[in-house]
Amino acid sequence: MKLILMRTLRANPNRNSGSLLLICFVLLTTLAISMRAQTVGPQAATALEQQGKLQEAEQEWRAWLQKNPRDAAALAGLGVVLSKEEKFKEAASTYRRAVVLDPRLPGIQLNLGLAEFKQGNFQAAISPFRLALAANSKDPQARALLGLSYYGAGRFVKAVKHLAVASSADPSNAELHNVLAQSCLSAKKYDCALKEFTWISQHTGDSAAAHILLGEALDGLGKTNEAIAEFETASKVDPRAPDVSFGLGYLYWKLRRNDEASAAFEKELALNPNNAQALAYLGDIEMKRENFDHALSLLKNALSIRDDLRIAQLDLGVLLTQKKQYAEALAALKRAEQLDPEQPEVHYRLGRLLQATGDTSAAQKEFAKVKQLHQKAEDAVAETMSRGKRQNSP
Repeated sequence: MKLILMRTLRANPNRNSGSLLLICFVLLTTLAISMRAQTVGPQAATALEQQGKLQEAEQEWRAWLQKNPRDAAALAGLGVVLSKEEKFKEAASTYRRAVVLDPRLPGIQLNLGLAEFKQGNFQAAISPFRLALAANSKDPQARALLGLSYYGAGRFVKAVKHLAVASSADPSNAELHNVLAQSCLSAKKYDCALKEFTWISQHTGDSAAAHILLGEALDGLGKTNEAIAEFETASKVDPRAPDVSFGLGYLYWKLRRNDEASAAFEKELALNPNNAQALAYLGDIEMKRENFDHALSLLKNALSIRDDLRIAQLDLGVLLTQKKQYAEALAALKRAEQLDPEQPEVHYRLGRLLQATGDTSAAQKEFAKVKQLHQKAEDAVAETMSRGKRQNSP
């Protein structure tokens, strides 16, 4: 499991829509995107809009549309005014009415996408941006906004495809590089992430955030020691930076440097007592130290904050099995299995628990799953090695 997957920030992409919108509003400014009607429309409404009298302009457009309800250009003009008034939901509805009447109206798909985008409706924004890009494949605005919408919708592989093109077209745009790097990490394209974060660290100064993200990319590439060096640098630059102590602790934990990991998790908890992941990993360390009561307290505390931490559910199941609290242990292990059914250890622990309760048949099924999963892993390694030999053969 990679460090990027451990970060609370990415536990639920929906929690980050506000942050994404902030990034994207900066990008909208740097891309010089404007929402404007592509057809002049009634002169009175247009003049009022240009004077900044948006409410009066809206009234003029509505009056015109009462007499001309099938005027697609007028609907587009009304949509622009509504967008400027930040009535994005109504603007989107108005643009869709215009699209029905004239789907080829210049600029209508881009404006519709923007209206959805600015509501945080990233999935809904994808289709109009795709159509806008199809109409003009060289439009950098449509390309960047489509990539950002894929990012906001959590479709990171698609985001990388479009943001890479947009970033190449605007190579000095640090915000584009940042969102592209985040997309590469989330898509597990670690070489891409490393390239982008290297650029960011070279062009945006010595920031803790850049070192943290570069460390995540290195960890994704299996370069854990190099990742630790980046996190240690980040900690020196800003010891209170979000996730820096937890991330460092996690990397130490991976290398079984438990004393250093424990100190880092304690530091994280001093800054953020409700960091459930830090509590969970600290509980795991305490369990390995055979401080079972302390470990149990930490794990229960972690799960009271978040119940989707596999390591905490697994360790809790192990400890409760030792205490012969079999019903509670079974519930914890089943939850751990639900969170990651491909992990052999949880099936082994379930087998041991079922064996202890006398359910031999069910226990044997769990042990069989352990064997199957180990074989699957061995086959995957063999296939990778075989593929490498075929690629390198003359």
